[in-house]
Amino acid sequence: MIHTPRLVLQNWLDRHLPDFASMHADPVVMKDLGGPIGLEESRAKFERYRQAERSQGIARWAVETKQGEFIGYAGIMLRPDAEHPLGPHAEIGWRFAREAWGRGYATESAQAALSHAMMDNGVAEILSYTSPDNIRSQAVMGRLGLVRDPSRDFRLVTEAGKTWKGLVWCFPSESAER
Repeated sequence: MIHTPRLVLQNWLDRHLPDFASMHADPVVMKDLGGPIGLEESRAKFERYRQAERSQGIARWAVETKQGEFIGYAGIMLRPDAEHPLGPHAEIGWRFAREAWGRGYATESAQAALSHAMMDNGVAEILSYTSPDNIRSQAVMGRLGLVRDPSRDFRLVTEAGKTWKGLVWCFPSESAER
């Protein structure tokens, strides 16, 4: 567990799945990724995060308020996939229920996860990416000290056959100056 002034980042528990799935079913929350996903796809994503915790010791964390309310997730995923347009890399990401937006929770939890990954797990470089229209996430990336690296921007074709463009940021900032 990681404690911040207002939040607790913790391992995934079965009780998180209903709220996790509900968050992913919200069309506003999922707009930047092509729309909501159903229960089975949410369950598969939930299990991927749990498996990453067990096998890699680093993953997305469930984020709760100090009162125990699930509000989203934040953390690092190690992406070993050489087929990804960026090749193998570590990626920081977050997603929060709409009711939690605008309160600084993404920045607070992502900063804690970033520090944990770099200090406690020795991750040397962390990337983050989002769609061009996700201004909220881009603002969080800036507050975290990540620096835009347009040379790494990429495109993916989603399962729905749509093209998704990822704008890339790097940490530490020297990585973007390569």
